[in-house]
Amino acid sequence: MERYVWKASVAEGMQEEYKRRHDELWPEMEAELKEAGIRNYSIWICGRELFGYYECSFGRTHSAAIQARSEIVRRWNEYMSDILIFESDPSTGKRRSLTEVFYLA
Repeated sequence: MERYVWKASVAEGMQEEYKRRHDELWPEMEAELKEAGIRNYSIWICGRELFGYYECSFGRTHSAAIQARSEIVRRWNEYMSDILIFESDPSTGKRRSLTEVFYLA
């Protein structure tokens, strides 16, 4: 089981809206994440900073491929785009990756 973590921020003053949208997560989005093998998904907030963690039952490559071709995930990302801010790596234009420096099982 591979683990994945992401970091983002919420637009100024939109923390409660971010939480509300996740409290009302679309059932089809939940089903799509489970289909991608995503388990134990949690998101933490500190001020405007977000940290997400999940485990990939079938590996990160499989989970990413399912999400990349999903119309539901595309719609969810569009729905969240007005309040969710991801920092991009200037050299690749992709979301910045976090590097694990410690793990205790």
